[in-house]
Amino acid sequence: MVESEIAERIAARRAELDELEDRLVKQLEEVRSERDELAVAERVWQRMAEQLAVESAAAEPAAAQVAGRAVLLVPHRGPGVDQDALPPDYQRILAIVRDAGGPVATKQVGEALGLEVAVRGRLEPLRGKLSKLAGRGWLRKLPDGRYTARL
Repeated sequence: MVESEIAERIAARRAELDELEDRLVKQLEEVRSERDELAVAERVWQRMAEQLAVESAAAEPAAAQVAGRAVLLVPHRGPGVDQDALPPDYQRILAIVRDAGGPVATKQVGEALGLEVAVRGRLEPLRGKLSKLAGRGWLRKLPDGRYTARL
């Protein structure tokens, strides 16, 4: 009898250990799955952080060195900043848009500046300057791509 009782106990303990092993294997699979998901999330987060860093670096205003200090070439419009703070070519562009009396397209400003508007690519630098003036609050860009002067 003792031998059969020992065999039963061994079999019962083996069944308990097998059940425990199954639970642990299942838990280990869940842990590994979650770790894989976290690794993916970390890579996505890192890519987004890099992209945001690049975008914020590109959005920073261009600065020049004057007397050892960084200054904006095209300052933001605000109290105490008048159009004389703009470089001369930007002042001319701003004057043309203001004198137009209504929304103007880049081509119209280019014609007023005497640019060859028929030549492809000649208006791109001007379009960039108009966008910069709009971004700094000197002009307003309309949804159709035309510009108006801010009051």
